[in-house]
Amino acid sequence: MDPSTHAPTHPPARSRARVLAVTAAALAVVAATVTPSAAAPAGQDVTTDTLARQGTSAPALGENVLVFDPSMPVADIQARVDEIHAQQVDDEMGTNRYALLFLPGEYGSPEQPLQMKVGYYTEVSGLGASPSDVVVHGKIETYNRCLSDDPANPNCIALVNFWRTLSNLTLDIDATGQDDCRRTANFWAVSQAVSVRRVDVRADEGDLGFSLMDYCTAGPQYASGGFIADSRFGDVTNGSQQQWLTRNSVVRSWSNGVWNQVFSGVEGAPDDATFPDPPYTTLDETPVSREKPYLYVDQRGRWNVRVPQAREGTRGISWADGMTPGRSIPLRDFYVARPGDSVARINAKLALGKHLLLTPGVYDVAGTIAAWRPGTVVLGIGHATLTSARGSVPLFVADVPGIVVAGVTIDAGPRKSPVLLKVGINSRYAPDWGSKSRHDPITLSDVYFRIGGPHRGSTDVAMEINADDVLVDHTWVWRADHGVEGFADGVAGDDERWRTNVGRVGVVVNGDDVTATGLFVEHFQQHNTIWNGERGRVVLYQNELPYDPPSQADWTEPDGTLGWAGYKVGDAVREHQLWGGGVYVYNRNDPSIVTENGFEVPQRPGVRLTHVMTVNLGDGTVRHVVNGVGGQVDNSNTGTPQYVVQYP
Repeated sequence: MDPSTHAPTHPPARSRARVLAVTAAALAVVAATVTPSAAAPAGQDVTTDTLARQGTSAPALGENVLVFDPSMPVADIQARVDEIHAQQVDDEMGTNRYALLFLPGEYGSPEQPLQMKVGYYTEVSGLGASPSDVVVHGKIETYNRCLSDDPANPNCIALVNFWRTLSNLTLDIDATGQDDCRRTANFWAVSQAVSVRRVDVRADEGDLGFSLMDYCTAGPQYASGGFIADSRFGDVTNGSQQQWLTRNSVVRSWSNGVWNQVFSGVEGAPDDATFPDPPYTTLDETPVSREKPYLYVDQRGRWNVRVPQAREGTRGISWADGMTPGRSIPLRDFYVARPGDSVARINAKLALGKHLLLTPGVYDVAGTIAAWRPGTVVLGIGHATLTSARGSVPLFVADVPGIVVAGVTIDAGPRKSPVLLKVGINSRYAPDWGSKSRHDPITLSDVYFRIGGPHRGSTDVAMEINADDVLVDHTWVWRADHGVEGFADGVAGDDERWRTNVGRVGVVVNGDDVTATGLFVEHFQQHNTIWNGERGRVVLYQNELPYDPPSQADWTEPDGTLGWAGYKVGDAVREHQLWGGGVYVYNRNDPSIVTENGFEVPQRPGVRLTHVMTVNLGDGTVRHVVNGVGGQVDNSNTGTPQYVVQYP
């Protein structure tokens, strides 16, 4: 996002030899060289004895995991979270990662509320089996980030408030001690790669609401999207959020919207009968969902990971009648990895039946971590980040049922990778990994991608899905439009970024019956998303075309078509559905660049787009919304979307 341009708004039993042989085959198929990383403290297997000795104290999860106990003085907790926020509030491209975990109990009080602020790469999560097991009296907030020291124009916005997580707790909002404006709401002013899950905001009539914009700082107060799932709220103020997905939740009220607000399986969601005024898209039920796995501590003090089951045709929260349906895996069944662990060690543990917990930090991955056993869970906490080294494919997921990857960020490295995450093998020679089931889909939750930003990055494709029956539940796939190394940021003619920060395509889907709920893909150099599989379903698609093509010649397809559509459904596809999609343009290097269509899809009755739009953010032209239908956006109507209610 560019801050200066946005308009407001049990796996089966097998012998050890068989396990290792099949793992080797998996790695060979994805052409990965498993190379140990530099020596560093190894991760650990968490044993029953260890947990029994520690009781409810945390297992060794690394120094950047803080586990709070309700017996701790509020002032001590406040001081520690304030310290972390001060470090992280402006550390957009840094390497620190944090998980702030709260054991069951109550924190803060009406006399001394706990008022937390959340910065970059920070996860705040309760450790209860239910959100009601951890109660925070106070606030958990993110404010606008002010990008200038000029008091006359501090440029305070939320457009780059990325990479933070709030989950699995109850928030009893209390603004005691805050100034007049801050007393009016709990502010959660965020943009991409931010999720709120399993949060219960106490919401009696007259309680303070939850605002997705920060209206207490000097303008322009812009914000650019986010994600809520499996949560219960009272009154929500959308404010300047350009796009947002709320899935399987409960709200009392929702006010306004800018361009693209999508509700799926939400009790209390607004009606969308007058779309685009307001710009709401409402699905009564979510076609398929699986909530993200979460850490919890049971009543005997044992640490577990709860893995919710997949469900079809759902609405509302998963925990209304008790613990979310699913399975619990003891933490002793996980290999707990730390940055510096070798890929070889991680893969050996996965091959022997361990699940994988990635603790906070940046992992240099000079091979491929391969998850191939049915039901394997790969869970990152504190925004654990896998960075490709030597052009590796950092993560491969085999085409077997029930694998879940969640809470992981994958970064490209300077040497080009063919792909950063590969799900299944797009080949008729692919091995038979086992039976598949749409009732237990491979699931990717809060999996984020970055090409460029903190360092140069290069990949042909960020995420490639070749398996059938996959669920993508919230992802941000980002070729960076700004960063810290070697680029003339935001300056006309900065074609160096175009040549060195290479990302050809963001997402390629070749599998059938793939569903995405919350697909955010931005700034890739050809089609941002290519969907070749049958019966694909997408609930909210958000895209910005690349800001930095040096010229029209760099942004023209081989057949002469002007520009690459931000969303492309393959010509042979017969069935596909998208609800709530937006493609935005800002050609800052050459404002004369033209893109013919925001969306390109085959013209068949089974291919349907509902509530799609394009918008100009400052420079450049998109002639049509989809297939020659829909009005033009250009510099004459900046910030004013062109909508197509239904296509065809």
